Amino acid sequence: MPSAGAHRPARQAANTWQTNRRHCWQTDGLNGIRLAPFQLLASERTTYHDRPHLWHLDLADQLVASGPDFLVTTRRICADTTHPDSMEAATRWWEELTRAGGEGMVVKPANNFARGRHGLVQPGLKVRGREYLRIIYGPDYTEPVNLERLRQRNLGRKRSLAIREYALGLEALERLARGEPLWRVHQAVFAVLALEPEPVDPRL
Repeated sequence: MPSAGAHRPARQAANTWQTNRRHCWQTDGLNGIRLAPFQLLASERTTYHDRPHLWHLDLADQLVASGPDFLVTTRRICADTTHPDSMEAATRWWEELTRAGGEGMVVKPANNFARGRHGLVQPGLKVRGREYLRIIYGPDYTEPVNLERLRQRNLGRKRSLAIREYALGLEALERLARGEPLWRVHQAVFAVLALEPEPVDPRL
């Protein structure tokens, strides 16, 4: 007689399929397309990476109000990383979000553009939910042997790459906003593309 564990891969595969379905829907041209804005990058002569993140979200909410058929609100919660109660509330918020089928959240510094002891701070960190990660790592990634393998990964190269691409992206925006020739903008853009071939596991 098959054991309960023998049915586990089938259940995990079914969970992965259900997770995929939550993030796919039918569209007809632009009808059905939905965007959730969360940051204004630049306008003529100006970039906005130095504005607080809540400033960007308030502006995004105004955009949503003007186009509710095309734009949707980016949900958010503010957390104080030095306050345990605040961190617990943010964790509960994330758990409820992912249990309801949400992909996860992006953790961002409150002041948006930040520098730490070692230079630029990564502008965002994806924290995906347990079920969504099956799409990335496979339906059986929660098996103990697989989790242990995943925990052994060195993320230093990935973080370094993210920071370099972020800095180059800001440079490209600054050049564009200043009205510099396109070849100058393309220099920074092509530099980002040149970093892509580096041997980094894209699933990290």
